[in-house]
Amino acid sequence: MKGFLLLSVIKMLVVFTVIMVGVALLTLMERKVSAWMQNRRGPNRVGPAGLLQPAADGLKNILKEETFPAQANRWLFLLAPALSFIPALLLFAVIPFGAPLPVDFDFTAGPLGRFVHHGLMPMVVADLPIGFLFVLAISSMGVYGIALAGWSSNSKYALLGGLRAAAQMVSYEVPMGLSLIPVLLLSGNVSLSAIIRDQQMSLWYVLPLFLSFFIFLVSGFAETNRLPFDLPEAESELIAGYHTEYSAMKFSFFFIAEYSNVVTVCAMVTTLFFGGWDIPFTHWDESGGVLQALATAGIFFIKVMFWIFFVMWIRWTLPRFRYDQLMGLGWKVLMPLALAYIMVVCVAIYLIEHQLGITAPVYKSLVLFGLSVVIAVLVFGLLDSGMFLKGSAQQRHSLNARARRATVTS
Repeated sequence: MKGFLLLSVIKMLVVFTVIMVGVALLTLMERKVSAWMQNRRGPNRVGPAGLLQPAADGLKNILKEETFPAQANRWLFLLAPALSFIPALLLFAVIPFGAPLPVDFDFTAGPLGRFVHHGLMPMVVADLPIGFLFVLAISSMGVYGIALAGWSSNSKYALLGGLRAAAQMVSYEVPMGLSLIPVLLLSGNVSLSAIIRDQQMSLWYVLPLFLSFFIFLVSGFAETNRLPFDLPEAESELIAGYHTEYSAMKFSFFFIAEYSNVVTVCAMVTTLFFGGWDIPFTHWDESGGVLQALATAGIFFIKVMFWIFFVMWIRWTLPRFRYDQLMGLGWKVLMPLALAYIMVVCVAIYLIEHQLGITAPVYKSLVLFGLSVVIAVLVFGLLDSGMFLKGSAQQRHSLNARARRATVTS
């Protein structure tokens, strides 16, 4: 028991230290990526190649003056950043980041007694059997911090930003949860470790459940308030949104929470749809060992970093949605689409197993992959037509019609 507690404490220290340091470095990465896309240099003054810029920004925020609005609710104003920051850090505790590591030790540490552990150590802080249900539950707590930040500031702009954020996060939590039901139907388990094992035996779930992956990814963008869903922080309309009245480290906590949530969403996409720490086309990583644990942790890191880069890429590529488009996408498109896809997957699995008699995981996933391709073509064709989201397609048609009329009259 003491050995298990010791390993748990070590894993907590390592994971949370990596997350905190990594979040600081992600701010530098985002500025470098944006500079690369805009053909400029980015931060390059503090330290070699600007590597010390996150440390300079952190020191600046620590030394800045703390301000309190005169009419703000002081205790809720102070509590709101923590309510956003703490759930963001808790989420990564249940995500496996590598193959189990063989650990053997037996020693006595003075008055603390004897510490013993023999066998495999799961490379996850808490290997909960409820898996992604825990992530969905805890991630929904972050909305309280944002809503309270807007309300407790006693500022109209901050309140509007908080209301926008609360409406947006609640709206997209529904399709995000519904998008994971097909994963449960295919794997029969909500444990993240079990889902990774199922993908090792068949195909990564992005192939048979591509539409679930798409809905989860879009909902993840909206949940983390990233472009093109950053309406709560629309600077041109709301100054800075729900954190307008915050300064110094209280202001930084919101951004630490945002980047932590980005890392969590990318890790969840990797775990649920891209095999987690699984190395493709080989079973060597499943044999157990120190090299296997290190290699799988490295593969998991590469996959997560790819999706973090993708999130930053989207930020500097797509324009911001209008607010009516944002809400329409969540309630009129993604939620009905997720519900319809659940029914399709249920019927498909029943027909595959009971009518076609296909029970092998690989062949069942291949049949669902074929179905997924057909559904993706239909869905993206309808979305691109402008039938559901009014905007660019209608404007293009009206401009073309206006140009034709102008040509005829001239």
